[in-house]
Amino acid sequence: MRLLLVSDLHYRLRQFDWLMAAARNAELGVDVVVIAGDLLDIRSAVPVDTQAVAVSEQLRSLGARITVLAASGNHDLDARDAEGEKTAHWLGRVGAQGVHVDGASLMVQDTLFTVCPWWDGPLGQASLRARLAADAARPKQRWAWVYHSPPTGSPLSWDGRRDFGDDALAEWIPEFGPDVVLSGHIHQAPFVTGGGWCQRIGSSWLFNPGQQPGDIPAFILVDLGTSSAVWTSATDRQQADMHVSV
Repeated sequence: MRLLLVSDLHYRLRQFDWLMAAARNAELGVDVVVIAGDLLDIRSAVPVDTQAVAVSEQLRSLGARITVLAASGNHDLDARDAEGEKTAHWLGRVGAQGVHVDGASLMVQDTLFTVCPWWDGPLGQASLRARLAADAARPKQRWAWVYHSPPTGSPLSWDGRRDFGDDALAEWIPEFGPDVVLSGHIHQAPFVTGGGWCQRIGSSWLFNPGQQPGDIPAFILVDLGTSSAVWTSATDRQQADMHVSV
């Protein structure tokens, strides 16, 4: 199974168009498209609700052709839940076959995917931890998380000046032991000294494609069959053998 990972598209609609073309590309041979958060851009002059309508249509079109996993990021929050914590309400309303968003746990072949929402407070954090604990007990050959932020202490969370990682994720990875964590959030990490696009923690492999401008996003192809990963940006291409540590 081959995964195509992107993140932090931030309402770049041409990058969504590229995803559609990539899903159709037989040479890439992609089985699952993963968007690890920040589909919208709160800094855009376009209102968030307008962005949500356009991106929802992109997701529906993409999901009609390939399995799509889309987790929310901090730019995607547009409402508050019953507990008063922020949530990506629009993403939960996409409601299209083939599109799996915040809260989804699904088997694709022999891999269990857990799509994690961006949690805004202690109740959301506790709810997500409970779901990870439940999924940890499910039978599976592999387990992959879609989680917008990399963990604290990782090169994937380094922006060249400081660490912007997630403390909870840094605790949950050794506790639950996922095979793969598909993230984003720190745009600069693959491009700066001390940063990176992949890391192994114990038996878990972590990925962050970073963000670049233009029509084509930075992306990672993760091949679970061959246990290999390739990161591609406008200026570089690197490969990792997931059989070895880095």
